[in-house]
Order: sequence, then structure tokens, then C-alpha cells
Amino acid sequence: MRPHEIFKAVEPAIVTELFSTFRDEDRDVYKSALASLAQSRKLRPVFVQKKSIADQIAWMHKTLKLRGSDTVGEHLLQVWFMKFQQPLLIRFCDGMGIEHNGEGSVEGTLPTELDSDKLGETVDGLFADFNPRIVSLYLNLFNLQRPGGWDALETLLSDDSRVRLGAEPEAPAEEEEAPLPKADPEEERVLEAETPAVEVPVDSEPEEDNEGAAEAAPPPGQD
Repeated sequence: MRPHEIFKAVEPAIVTELFSTFRDEDRDVYKSALASLAQSRKLRPVFVQKKSIADQIAWMHKTLKLRGSDTVGEHLLQVWFMKFQQPLLIRFCDGMGIEHNGEGSVEGTLPTELDSDKLGETVDGLFADFNPRIVSLYLNLFNLQRPGGWDALETLLSDDSRVRLGAEPEAPAEEEEAPLPKADPEEERVLEAETPAVEVPVDSEPEEDNEGAAEAAPPPGQD
């Protein structure tokens, strides 16, 4: 699964938790994500900022389901796990014998293979002690951190019904890629007059379907 496919399949409540946590605990990440996603849809950030918080999150989730949002989506997931899901990362690394810094941040290189028996035992423990939906999300994200993933983890993701993300019905391709309606220029001028746009750093996101985009980001739990 690529990041946009993960955001298609993951339960919306998990995405709401992710963005709510950023908004409460790390507002800069929230604002930067909103600005980057608005830019990718050729909208001014202020147009999205004027929505209610629930509508902002719903809009960002919808945008993260598009292929062009893969880099932003994977980065958000990585930061969320590294900052707010450290106990889960530590348990996974310890269970798999992966060296880390004591906070789940991987030290050195990732293994080229994962022992299937050890993986099964580790995953069983994670499902027993953590939110199963977050465990499933982490395992799908972790498998992105090596080109082609790991055979043992690929098998687990395919065969273990606990790990499968609950897929939502997908929109037809032409609807998925269709641009959102552009804001009326007069409406945007009114919105900008009422609320100044927030200045946040924005990284340009690639629009092409680049298979290497997801690989460029550091592994979850790795500095």
C-alpha cells in the first residue's frame, strides 16, 4: 500500500485522532499540513482555515487520498507515530530485535529480512496491548520503509484479517483525480479581509506518480 491507499482504507476516526493530536500538541505541523495540501489543490490556506475544525480534517483526509499527496501523507504518519505512539514503536523494535534509541527511533539500518515467527509473536503482543486499528496502520506504514517491503510482513498483511485496514468504497478514478471547485475570487477576498492567512513553511509536493516518493522519507522511528 502506498500512503494515499492507506488513507483511503484507514478508519476516518483514526485520521481525526491524528489531526486532533497535532492541533492540540504540535500546531505547526497541523498548519503546515493544511497549507501544503491546500497548495496542492490550488487553494489559498485561508479558504480551508475558515471551515470548522471537523470540516478542515475531513477536507485534508479527502485530499490525502490522492496520489499527489503521498509525500505529505507519509510524513504526517511518521511524525505522529514517532512523537505520540512511542510505546508501540518500542515494543515492535524490541520484539523484532531492531536497535533503537530507547524511544523507538531506529539506530542503524533496517534489517533486510524479518523472522516470520518472531513477527507473529510481536504482532500478537501489540494487538493485545494497543489499539488494533493503530497497530494495523503502523504495520502498513512500516512496510513502506523498504523497497518492496518485507516478505514476512507482506504475508502477514495479506493473510491476517486483524491487520487489514478496513477499505472504504473507492470513488471512480475520474472522480478521485478531479480538482476541487476553485473558490470564488470575490469570496476569497472577503475571507482574506476577515482573517489574515497564517504564514507557515510549505514544501512543494510533486504532482507526478513517482514510485520513489514514499521511499524518500525516513522510516517511522528512524532519525
